[in-house]
Amino acid sequence: QVPLVESGGGLVQAGGSLRLSCAASERTFSINVMGWFRQPSGKEREFVGYIRWNGASTGYGDSVKGRFTISRDTANNTALLQMDNMKPEDTAVYYCAATNVYYSDNNLYHLPPMYKYWGQGTQVTVSS
Repeated sequence: QVPLVESGGGLVQAGGSLRLSCAASERTFSINVMGWFRQPSGKEREFVGYIRWNGASTGYGDSVKGRFTISRDTANNTALLQMDNMKPEDTAVYYCAATNVYYSDNNLYHLPPMYKYWGQGTQVTVSS
């Protein structure tokens, strides 16, 4: 059973907004960090951002900094990715991921292998 369930993908015009959500379907693990990644067709998976569950500190990839915002609802075990001023190059399959491991070096959370749990992915398409 997939412990993370994503929703909110779809088609949006350039300059528009979209919000993705990622809900943990099981409370069998204690979340330390939730991350978001994306994978354009034919390309490698790219770091989008992360949020620490305690304290809510965040980090973002350079390509989305200032346009995307990550927040979390700890009561419902849900992370949100608000995407504003979207561009055609944001088109990709978006994945949420979670880990219960703490790393003091925030840069480690930019790396997909640091995450144990993954969502199924949701397609986001930005038209020009």
